[in-house]
Amino acid sequence: MNFIYLCSALFFFFSLPEIIYAKEKKTLPLPLAQAVEEVYPAIVRIEVVSEQGSSGRMMKSRATGSGVIVSADGRVVTNHHVAGKATRITCRLHDGEEVMADLLGADPMTDLAVLKLRMEDRPKKSKPLNTATFGDSDQVEIGDVCFAMGSPAGLSQSVTRGIISNIALISPNSGSFRLDGENVGELVRWLGHDAIIFPGNSGGPLVDEKGFIIGINEVGIGSLGGAIPSNLARSVSKELAENGFISRCWTGLECQPVLDPNQDGLLVAGIIEGSPADDAGFKPGDIIKMYDGKKVSARIAEDLPIFNQLSYGMKVGKKVKINGLRNSKKISWVLTTAKRESAFAKEKELKSWGITIRDFTLMSSLEARRSTKEGAQIHSVGRGGPSNSAKPSLLRGDVITEINGEAVRGIKDLVRLSKKITEGKKEPVSTLVTFERDMAKLLTVVKIGPEAEENRPVQAWKPWLGVSTQVLTRELSEALKMPKTTRGVRIAQVYPRTPAQKAGMLAGDLLFRIDGQIIQAYRTEDAEVFGNMIKEYKLGSLALFSGMREGKKLDLNVTLEKRPDPSNELPDYEEETFEFTVRELSFGDRVSKRLKEKEPGLVVENVEPAGWASLAGLRQGDLVLKINGENMSEIELFEKKMDQWIKEKEKRIIFFVKRGIHTLFLELEPDWDNT
Repeated sequence: MNFIYLCSALFFFFSLPEIIYAKEKKTLPLPLAQAVEEVYPAIVRIEVVSEQGSSGRMMKSRATGSGVIVSADGRVVTNHHVAGKATRITCRLHDGEEVMADLLGADPMTDLAVLKLRMEDRPKKSKPLNTATFGDSDQVEIGDVCFAMGSPAGLSQSVTRGIISNIALISPNSGSFRLDGENVGELVRWLGHDAIIFPGNSGGPLVDEKGFIIGINEVGIGSLGGAIPSNLARSVSKELAENGFISRCWTGLECQPVLDPNQDGLLVAGIIEGSPADDAGFKPGDIIKMYDGKKVSARIAEDLPIFNQLSYGMKVGKKVKINGLRNSKKISWVLTTAKRESAFAKEKELKSWGITIRDFTLMSSLEARRSTKEGAQIHSVGRGGPSNSAKPSLLRGDVITEINGEAVRGIKDLVRLSKKITEGKKEPVSTLVTFERDMAKLLTVVKIGPEAEENRPVQAWKPWLGVSTQVLTRELSEALKMPKTTRGVRIAQVYPRTPAQKAGMLAGDLLFRIDGQIIQAYRTEDAEVFGNMIKEYKLGSLALFSGMREGKKLDLNVTLEKRPDPSNELPDYEEETFEFTVRELSFGDRVSKRLKEKEPGLVVENVEPAGWASLAGLRQGDLVLKINGENMSEIELFEKKMDQWIKEKEKRIIFFVKRGIHTLFLELEPDWDNT
């Protein structure tokens, strides 16, 4: 069984053999000392906040990876799966300095990304950056000594040593390693090595004995590591830095190794209908021998990435002459390359619908067997949201083509029409939606727009005593040496500042009667009897409670007061930008959290997973004491201040929270460009 993992995925810590950069270089072996001296100071630990559509929302996540500085102006090379979807990037240099970075470009087909450190944010007297240099991966041979550098598991930078085990390593399962719908194995043949790498090493350099980068670590396959060869990494990262994307062509040719071991060339396995290859007249079974004047051949799967690099690398619109065989007879073709679009467009969240959606690219429309790229394709649907609750409900892969009879050509139309329908509305609006599912054209009604406010019935004011009790069951009565026929309750807790406390009730008191009426409770299912008897009284009533305390008769007169508002009747507020809900403190909260009567704070009732609040570490049950230094005790003030900070696009909103006996500061740092 093959075990493949992306090295940046980390959510745990472990011990690992590592060689930390020593101050006394004389203690290191000569090759290692040179490699460490040349490259180690250029390693960066990368911490990213990323967004990805799931369950009808753009889910945020935090992870770490590695990278290497390759230019004095702050360019950093890493993996696409580390930073390609990042909304915030922080890089830690080898000396502990932290610098924010921007994503210049990312390429899922080679799993490479280029960052740019924000040099202007560094202190004026900062030392120049240490940089590393790309070597020639074509000169690497099996058995060469290599060093894997990076930040495994988000730890400080480390170095491990090994040898090159394979110079053309690929995944044995075609298409098993995909990023954003792209098959990384189409273009990349990894340098396999046995230098120990773990999650978090992704994006770190693989270095030779002379201190040159020969690869960018990417994956682990069993006990081996896989690195993107430096020659490919250098050319791709250069274009990403200059243009922000990689320009590739598309032909629609799908090739595989030849089946006949005595045959040279490439076997045409298939042709995409309507593609340049289809227009050029290719057919499955054709053999390609020459491609744009270059001899091509693939006997095994490891040979295919070399041809794909050649094929995808042609200029868009170029006429390519191709020679080969059909039924053992010579034949030639002229193919005009087309622009290659990404496999998938970036997803976008529509909160009013409870979905994430995508526009079609050429490839995704072909995969969906659509004749055009028009329509908005559903990427994910949130459970319980408007789209999920429709009859029939919308599903992943459905394509929205019309709203209330108006055409939807893509996301822009869907957003525009949705705003038009919901503008100024306080209730969800029933909207007729035309959508396609496979070849069927269906209709449904989706209630889009703001959620209707929950109508929570306010309980009538009732008197209360302010205690928690347990029923005097027959077993409990017998254990307390009382008759088995005893009826009543035992006080388990007396709440502070309550009628019971004022009257002198104590935990452990036994109560048998209220104003002479027997408390008919002797089974566990009679737990509500005592409370229901008290609810029959009017506010301000004086009630006589009779019972026993430490074997002696007990009679206490208690003036019953208004029950404090329960938590479900207190003001609350759902903060949609940061995705959490708070409410004012209830009497029960103050008791359970051991809070003083007037102590300020708001209780966190809910934190949506993968939102900004969740990412900052806010948890359900936390007590928010202060926000940006201001005391919080009323929902009205909380809503006013949050609206102000959101409007001003505050860079950091600092929550001071209490969690159990501990207090801590949490930083909410939204990426306003993506919020």
